[in-house]
Amino acid sequence: MTAAVNALFQPFQLGSLQLPSRVVMAPMTRSFSPNGVPTADVVEYYRRRAASGVGLIVTEGTTVNHPAANGYAHVPRFYGEDALAGWKKVVDAVHAAGGKIVPQLWHVGNVRRQGTEPQPEVPAYGPMEKRKDDQVVVHGMTRHDIQDVIAAFAQAARDAKAIGMDGVEIHGAHGYLIDQFFWEGSNQRTDEYGGSLANRSRFAVELVAAVRAAVGPDYPIIFRFSQWKQQDYTARLVTTPEQLGAFLAPLSAAGVDIFHCSTRRFWEPEFEGSELNLAGWTRQLTSKPTITVGSVGLDGEFLQFMVKTDKVAQPANIEGLLERLNRQEFDLVAVGRALICDPDWALKVREGRMQEILPFSREALKTLA
Repeated sequence: MTAAVNALFQPFQLGSLQLPSRVVMAPMTRSFSPNGVPTADVVEYYRRRAASGVGLIVTEGTTVNHPAANGYAHVPRFYGEDALAGWKKVVDAVHAAGGKIVPQLWHVGNVRRQGTEPQPEVPAYGPMEKRKDDQVVVHGMTRHDIQDVIAAFAQAARDAKAIGMDGVEIHGAHGYLIDQFFWEGSNQRTDEYGGSLANRSRFAVELVAAVRAAVGPDYPIIFRFSQWKQQDYTARLVTTPEQLGAFLAPLSAAGVDIFHCSTRRFWEPEFEGSELNLAGWTRQLTSKPTITVGSVGLDGEFLQFMVKTDKVAQPANIEGLLERLNRQEFDLVAVGRALICDPDWALKVREGRMQEILPFSREALKTLA
């Protein structure tokens, strides 16, 4: 193993969180949990990645206990005795394999379609009401609704700690509920949760503070955020480092330990005049550890392989990534599609067997390998 690759397999410690490597499995929706309950196949799916050298697994998005939290069939939930028992099996298997694991806690917000289980009659919830053909398709959240959702996240975090999860990740990215409050295009409220970016961030800050209160001072909280949205890949919450610092500071103060900085291409600079990506800037501005992510291990940006296509993503050289990690621009590296298609990705990288890494295609999404 070269010195550069060795950096990826150094241990990482933050308080009680001790990871055997810097490789993180990125959260990726897989939809293999009927009725929201992780199955034996899900247990084995995560166990295999931990056994092959992934230091931290961030689970696929798993919904909190709110009637409108879910937006997709067969995604797991993080409430109810049956689902929590399923997650406990996942936790035990990952720990036995030498890895660590956190759930990604998720509320989809206004992208939910009516008819989605488990309560098909419930409309989507979001920062603002939306109507179509004189029917409410998105319920504009009241202050009471906001507190209900915050309480659901806090309870999920308590449950995560109770079943032995090593921390939690709060999904604040990609145009889902928390991000819908951040984004001016989806949040034009006139109360204290709308207006300036500081006000639009209030929901997230209060949510993080509630999670912190629920789990205590030493339990790791990861917060995932993004500039881009599923609804608009060119969207930007902030356009300067100063604005980014102002956005992140309240979240950091509320209790975030690690920022998971979601980009589509980890190699792209976030702002003009610097080569730092979003994770690099976030680390510099907050002094908190960061996770970089974005088409790691693929020979092109991941979205081109997610549409209906015969394209296959070949394994990519990661020398540039390793150089950045060695410069301590960021602390951890999240790998997504490359780990879906090849559970042994980390092991093969560590052993210099790059030519043996399996290519990614959409076919890999059809099974839990």
